Amino acid sequence: MEHISVLLNESVAMLEVKPDGIYVDCTLGRGGHASAILQQLSAKGLLIALDRDEQAIKQSGQTLSKIGSNFKIIKGNFDQLKLLLATKNITNVDGILYDLGVSSPQFDQNERGFSYRNDGPLDMRMDQEQSLTAQEVVNTYSQTQLSEILTKYGDEQFAGQIASEIVKTRPLTSTLQLVEVVKKALPQKVLKQKKHPAKKTFQALRVYVNDEMNGLEKSLRQAFDLVKPQGRICLITFQSQEEAIVKKLIKEVTISPYHQVLKSLPLEVDDQTKFKLITPSPIKPSKKELTLNPRAHSAKLWVVEKK
Repeated sequence: MEHISVLLNESVAMLEVKPDGIYVDCTLGRGGHASAILQQLSAKGLLIALDRDEQAIKQSGQTLSKIGSNFKIIKGNFDQLKLLLATKNITNVDGILYDLGVSSPQFDQNERGFSYRNDGPLDMRMDQEQSLTAQEVVNTYSQTQLSEILTKYGDEQFAGQIASEIVKTRPLTSTLQLVEVVKKALPQKVLKQKKHPAKKTFQALRVYVNDEMNGLEKSLRQAFDLVKPQGRICLITFQSQEEAIVKKLIKEVTISPYHQVLKSLPLEVDDQTKFKLITPSPIKPSKKELTLNPRAHSAKLWVVEKK
């Protein structure tokens, strides 16, 4: 399936791209958002794009070069955001974008092991040079560890039963083997639901293998430092853990600890916060977008601006 960038127009519009600005796409993927940003930049502007996936970098590099040459792609994890930008002598930027969803090509390439619909190795690594795979986790972690991973990163109600079944059945080497184990562990009422029974298990393993939640928190804290005054950070989340981290960190930088006291005062007082929240309620995909791209259904766009 071709990758369709989620909330593309809304997120790029919210960045308020200045033609001569420096912008960072922390999640290049197949280059949808990056292309839209690059199209708005003049020759004086610069786009920096990050990704861990060699295939994504190669494909997106070709796409972007058809639009302009004022971009740089850096292979690396966005949790090293400051360091990666420093290698290009960049210490502050005009805007930063995160699209936290996994790109469709990653799901659709069976050999990557992200999909619970097709058979492939239990891999799930965003960065193919990384050593830890889902196969190692599934086959070597204790039942308690597996149960904790499925609960924490997948909100899986039946984590204990699934972990027990994994330990009983292993070694497991393929995605569809894991799907069968999950199905065996779940009650009939869950199997009859519309949602795929292994969705939460696969999500949890992917998040854990790629250390996505820790990476997001580290990266966003660096993004707050890097963005210039009047610069914006736009984040597209897809699941509850991402959302919880984004909400927590946005609250830290937009709400003063003295907020309640200041609110009750009869005069305007600077609350000393560095950011303002542009989206009190996150922006969600339109009905039209959901019709064209069902994978967008859980997406939410959050925007903050440095004062």
